[in-house]
Parts: sequence; C-alpha cells; structure tokens
Amino acid sequence: MEKPSEIFDRDDEWNELVRFASLPQIGATLGVVSGRRRQGKTFLLDALVRAGGGFMFTATESSEADALRQYGQALGDHLGEATPLRFVNWDEAITRTMLMARRGPMPVVIDEFPFLARASLALPSIIQRALDPAGQRSNTQVRLLLCGSALSFMGGLLSGTAPLRGRAGLELVVRTLDYRAAARFWDIDDPRTALLVNAIVGGTPAYRHEFTQDDSPAGPGDFDDWVVRAVLNPARPLFREARYLLAEEPDIRDPALYHSVLAAIADGRTRRGEIANFLGRQPSDLAHALGVLEDAGLVVREEDAFKSNRGVYRTAEPLLTFYHAVMRLAWGDLERTGRARQVWPRLQRTFLSKVVGPHFETICRNWARWKADPALFGGYPTRVAAGIVNDAAARTQHEVDVAVFGRDDQDREDLLAIGEAKWNETVGAGHLQRLAHIRTLLNGRNDIRADRCRLVLFSGGGFTDDLVAIAAADPGIQLIGLDRLYT
Repeated sequence: MEKPSEIFDRDDEWNELVRFASLPQIGATLGVVSGRRRQGKTFLLDALVRAGGGFMFTATESSEADALRQYGQALGDHLGEATPLRFVNWDEAITRTMLMARRGPMPVVIDEFPFLARASLALPSIIQRALDPAGQRSNTQVRLLLCGSALSFMGGLLSGTAPLRGRAGLELVVRTLDYRAAARFWDIDDPRTALLVNAIVGGTPAYRHEFTQDDSPAGPGDFDDWVVRAVLNPARPLFREARYLLAEEPDIRDPALYHSVLAAIADGRTRRGEIANFLGRQPSDLAHALGVLEDAGLVVREEDAFKSNRGVYRTAEPLLTFYHAVMRLAWGDLERTGRARQVWPRLQRTFLSKVVGPHFETICRNWARWKADPALFGGYPTRVAAGIVNDAAARTQHEVDVAVFGRDDQDREDLLAIGEAKWNETVGAGHLQRLAHIRTLLNGRNDIRADRCRLVLFSGGGFTDDLVAIAAADPGIQLIGLDRLYT
C-alpha cells in the first residue's frame, strides 16, 4: 500500500502499519497505536483502512449498552447488512469481528479504545481470549488495531500482568513532529521564524490545519502579527487549547493543581523542591501529580548530566509553556477581542526569556543527540543532557546546557562535549572561556572522563568575529548557529 500524498512525513509509522496490516500469517493479530491527541493517529489509521479495504470504529464516551449498539450499527453498515447487527455483549461483538477477513489480511481499527474499556472492564480480557489458540481456530486474518490517546491507559494494556501483555505484534507510538519536520510542515524557510513558531506550537500537526486554518507566518516580519491573529485571538481555537489539554486527560481530577505545577515549571522552577515551594506544599505532596503529568506525556523528567539522582522537570508540550508563562499573565485582557495587539508587546520579553530560551536549549540538545554528525564530537552520542557543575573554589555552580556523552572501546562512558546555548545574544570569547573553565572543573573529578571533551557554542544571535577566528583554528571548538541546526 502506497502512502497517500496527503499524509505529511510519517514514513516510518506508515510502513509499520502497512507491514502489520499485510501480515500473511493465519489467524488474527493485535496491534496497539498510541500518542498524544492532535498528532494524526486517526488520520493515519483512516488512510490505512481505506487503502486496505478494512473497517474502522471510533468510540465515544457512553455506556456499555450504547457502545455495543453503536458498534453493531457501524459493523452492519460496513458489511452491507440490511438491519443493524445487535450484540448482547462484547463476547459476541469481538467473535463476529474476528470473522471479517475471510479473503485475506484486513485492518480493523477500534479508535478511542479507552472509552470502550472503561465502560466495559472485561473487554481487554475478551480480546485476549479471542486471540488464544482456541479462539484462533475460528478467527480469520483480522489485523486488529486498538488506538487511544490516554497514554497511561494505552501503555498499561501491554504491561505487567495486563491481559493483552505479550499478545501485540505492533506497539506504535505516534509522536510529535521534530523541529525540522515541523518547519517543513508549516512551510517556514527562515530558521529563526521556524524556531519561534515551534516554541509556541511545537510539532503537533493539528495546530496548523484545524486550529489556525493553515495560517502560517509569511516571514520574520510577520511573526508578531501571526501571534496576534492566530494564537492570542480569542476567536481562534488555539487560544484555549492549553486549557483543554488537561481537561481531556481522564486521570487528571484536580485541574487547578496540575495547572499550578505546569505554571511553576514554566516559571523556571524545574526541580521538585522548587515546584513545591512555588505551590506552598511539601515535595512529597507532588509525587502523584508529577507522575500523572509524566504518564500523560505532558511533562518529562530529565536526569542531571553529572548526577544521576538529581533531575529536572520540563514541559513536553510547548503550547502549555507558552500559556502558563505568557498568556495566563494577561488572560483577562486577552479574552477581550481586539486587545492582543496592545498586550503582546509587553509580553514579548517574558516570551523570549521563559519560553524561547529554554526551548532553544532543548532543540540544541535534540540536535546533538539525533541530528549532528558524530564526527563533530569525536564519537557517537549515546546520551545528551543538561546539568550542574559545582565550583567549590568560587563557591558557585555552573549550568551546562548541553553535555554530550559517548562510550569508548571498553564501553566506558566518556564526556565528548559540553555546550552553551544562547538564543538572543551574540556569543563571544567570554562564553568560550566560561566553558573552558567548566571543562577544567570536570577534568578534576574522578567520576567523569573528560579528557576528550570538546566545546560547542550554540547561538540564535550570531558569534563575534574574534570567536569565529578562534574556532576556525581549533577543531575542538564548534560554533552552531540556526542554519546548522536546521540544515
């Protein structure tokens, strides 16, 4: 099956779905597709079903009886039955579903599966029984795909002692587009504009088509106008999307607490103790809330590069950071149609410091881990993180935005490079001297091998002439601007 032209990128995801849907083996097989909302999962699966002549049912929040009625109606329509199929229970429905592919492999998709499973707790066990050897004796070549956006629930389907553990031949996570793919998706050629847009909407495909009606900045000079008309406009759906992201998560029952946690992270309070102080709580009180946000894919915990038992929390969805760091501060004004043009100029400094700056650092780490030529670091990167280095003599600490680790021939971890990322300033020799000092501190530690450590400087505002001359004469110093990040 050839990927339809209307599907952007997603080549790996499409190839895996086609492979699964075309498996020649006898009997039914199971696959699980998950990912946060708005990533195009349903779009992909609908295209697969149309290309493979299959069946797709999208569940809604309803009772078990109503869900069975809807399923029977949809299945009957697909099969061309004169009257809707009526199922007494899910045993009957799944048994009938497994008989659909008599002529060869056929994709069958149940989208929003968590809605059905929450109304019918035995449904995963019923599917398990249908896939057991006794059930397979009557099954046809159905390629059953269960899809859902509740990440914690979907992950739990195949874990531990769950009924479907070990049953799936596909476990596909549809992730957000990376920053380069997102720039192409938004048709933005200018790297600076691309990064600014990415700092607000990230790589979620729906935010371009459904939420902004394909309104993309025409160039650097149009960015501020785009923010006003497409993001801060209360008449556009993107305006309230950050609030709805939490409301859609079934495990979040106290939205105020979770919004407060996200606000703390957006304000730069990235350690658990800092978040707790921001909220006036004890760190232990936040374990559950942070765990739920992690399971929902809205927050990630990143280990400190130089101390494994110390980590920071970062928001995984840029729009949430933008909302909590920028929009929430002026929500009353922004809700009044037509006020955004007057409000946005006073929000820009906060946007650059609390949204774009941290986002730029994240992109630099992603570039070092996944995009850069390994020769630049003198070895293949196996781990990239940010971290804190203590300077006992100066009684201070130094932040390292990018620390690149690899493995030597004896499989020991080496520190290949450390880097500093500055979004809105020109990077010069002073920044290089600071990095060199940090490297000296790291060389003095017994727990880190840093004898091959190179120095990398990232900038969104360019480099001074003297720094360019120094780097040109020393291959151990690399200067990475926006063009290299996006090339």
